[in-house]
Amino acid sequence: YFFSSKNYDSYGIFIVSKSGTLIFDLDYNIPRIENEKTFSYPLDLVLDYNDPKHVSVVFGQKDGISVGHVLLSVNGLSTTGQSLEDGRNIKEVLETKENYPLTLKFSRPKITTNEKISLSSVFYSLYSIASQLSPELKSSGIEVLEADTFTLHCFQTKTGVKFIVISEVGLHGVDILLRKIYELYADYALKNPFYSLEMPIRCDQFDTRLQALLEQVEKTGINNLL
Repeated sequence: YFFSSKNYDSYGIFIVSKSGTLIFDLDYNIPRIENEKTFSYPLDLVLDYNDPKHVSVVFGQKDGISVGHVLLSVNGLSTTGQSLEDGRNIKEVLETKENYPLTLKFSRPKITTNEKISLSSVFYSLYSIASQLSPELKSSGIEVLEADTFTLHCFQTKTGVKFIVISEVGLHGVDILLRKIYELYADYALKNPFYSLEMPIRCDQFDTRLQALLEQVEKTGINNLL
């Protein structure tokens, strides 16, 4: 996830079961970051052409284009897998000197459901390791993890369910938001007679109430949830 300065709040919300299974996720106002630049020959980015789904940057950084970003278009022609929309092979186009200058558009890839499941599993393991390494007895594990472009907040319930909110750096009051999400979970998901703790959350009322909560936060701020 990447969060940048803007006039609205964006969140990645995850709920992970006691066993480490991702049972709910929501992207709220996650921006799509795109960067377009004209390049001369030779291309000063190293690209990976081995993934059938897209061409991606594996080395180099330039004007907001970073490792992991995927190629969206070449001279306005959209990419599909390893080809342009006119059928030409992307690698052949980018490695031919006579085609330059070329205008390339890149974007950070949208995280897939499978990737979210894998990331949740990794965080579950890190949380357990942090709890064991802590010098404090009965450590609560990871509550806040801050990186350059995002902050991860985690709240674990007594039943071991973890509520995770990923937000932009420096956003205050996310612990309040976490507990409000937990209240919605307790009120609408747990009270569903057909729901168990390890099942994915499939509850329309929970979805609707959570969406309304996030919209309220966007309009009035987190501190007004008190």
